[in-house]
Amino acid sequence: MAELRSARAHDFAAIQGVVDDWWGRPVSGSLPRLFLDHFFGTSLIVKDGQGLAAFLIGFQSPSQPAIAYIHFVGVRPDLRGSGLARRLYDTFAQRAAASGSSELHAITSPANGDSIRFHQRLGFTTSEPIQNYNGFGRPMVVFTRSLP
Repeated sequence: MAELRSARAHDFAAIQGVVDDWWGRPVSGSLPRLFLDHFFGTSLIVKDGQGLAAFLIGFQSPSQPAIAYIHFVGVRPDLRGSGLARRLYDTFAQRAAASGSSELHAITSPANGDSIRFHQRLGFTTSEPIQNYNGFGRPMVVFTRSLP
């Protein structure tokens, strides 16, 4: 049975050990250690009998406390489509709302159609690609969803 819990700083090694394989390309640079050092309490881990099953790295914005930001979510390839990502988002949203946030935000590349469709299914509004959002030549799509 899968166990969902708050992340801990030491979970960084397990996540870094799988993200490039799970994505099939190098993405580990998008998840530096500082996220688990400073935001482990608002991030989530799911483990099962095979080890790391899924994770969500997110935090309540220190500068804009009404906004909770989801930075990175991963589900082991054999568990995709199982509802784990939705469970992580729902748990994070409930905790963020209980901490005073009224909106969830996330971003992705305009080329990441799977992520765009997933967020739309979860009720997020989707911006048009914002040019140079992540630096020159790096447009991003911004997702926003109100919390109850």
